[in-house]
Amino acid sequence: MKPEIVISSQDLDRLEGLLAAPAARNRSDLNGLRDELARADVREPQDMPAKVITMNSRARFRELPDGREHELTLVYPGDAVPDAGKVSVFTPAGSALLGLSVGQTIDWENSARQPIRLEVLDVMWQPEAAGRFDL
Repeated sequence: MKPEIVISSQDLDRLEGLLAAPAARNRSDLNGLRDELARADVREPQDMPAKVITMNSRARFRELPDGREHELTLVYPGDAVPDAGKVSVFTPAGSALLGLSVGQTIDWENSARQPIRLEVLDVMWQPEAAGRFDL
């Protein structure tokens, strides 16, 4: 069973546009992201909880059961710089983390098609929450 996820309407619109583009339309490796978007609770950007991973959020997560921790910024494909911790939402880890909240876990397959479990430890920065004082 997959955890509930929350996505901003702005992120949803932009991601659906990217997925509809000719370069992505027939890519079966993006079906996991399509499934995540289809089941998401969509909210307006100003209504996004501060501890949810949205596009351009900086988050820390753990791979289970080995416990390796990672910190990354979830970005759109054209902004990805893996060596700088900027991971594309079009990657397995990126699409798995989109919309998750601190404390949630998700079972997913990595790029080698091996099952992994990811646990969100913290969302250090989220653009929708930046500057809000009602956190």
